[in-house]
Amino acid sequence: MTSPVGRTRARGVETLTLDAPDTRNALSRALVAELADALKRAGEDPGVRAVVLTHTGGTFCAGADLRDPPDPDAFVDLLRQIVQLAVPVVARVTGHVRAGGLGLLAACDITAASTGASFAFTEVRIGVAPAVISLPLLPRTDPRALSRYYLTGERFGAMEAARIGLLTATGDDVDAVLAPVLDGLRRSEPQGLAETKRLLTARVLEAFDRDAAALTALSARLFSSAQAREGMTAFLERRDPSWVL
Repeated sequence: MTSPVGRTRARGVETLTLDAPDTRNALSRALVAELADALKRAGEDPGVRAVVLTHTGGTFCAGADLRDPPDPDAFVDLLRQIVQLAVPVVARVTGHVRAGGLGLLAACDITAASTGASFAFTEVRIGVAPAVISLPLLPRTDPRALSRYYLTGERFGAMEAARIGLLTATGDDVDAVLAPVLDGLRRSEPQGLAETKRLLTARVLEAFDRDAAALTALSARLFSSAQAREGMTAFLERRDPSWVL
């Protein structure tokens, strides 16, 4: 069986590639487990100065795999792992990001996307809420913008994602955008990187400590509801759910 997460190394930068294009890199049990393992290995390797999280195909991550969703606790642990990793995690996006995929972006330290990328919090459209992903999103993203995009499920582009704090930078060539970032990380001393990251993530980790249990329970309750079953069935059948007016 092919791994849903690829791994390569170049000059101290470990690149982890979400590689399940048939499911648009949806967050399945296997993908979450493999990504967690790859991050653990990278964090324990003294030769790694930074991790780049990227993807194959036209979608960075489509959110939860509705046919094989991960355990909410495992997804919370993955998000916390990214936030707490001793080395910076940099997201490289050249496609679409939906729902839980936005949680991955928010957990990363630096995020860059090509100008053609698109983003949407689609949870409300299937009868659930962006509960667990709020742990890294709420401390790092403009609250008024989240009010709009959480509640409407609207699609928005890379420039807007940068304006509201979801992206660090965007450009036509995402690799050109990231080149000075990765050069800077390679020039940085590991202790300095780890302690600086600790300063920057303190508020995010406070949110995990305070709210993770309640938001995990909320996510589990919503996904088991009749409304969510109708929403997910409608999505898989490519039709409008019953509540659309």
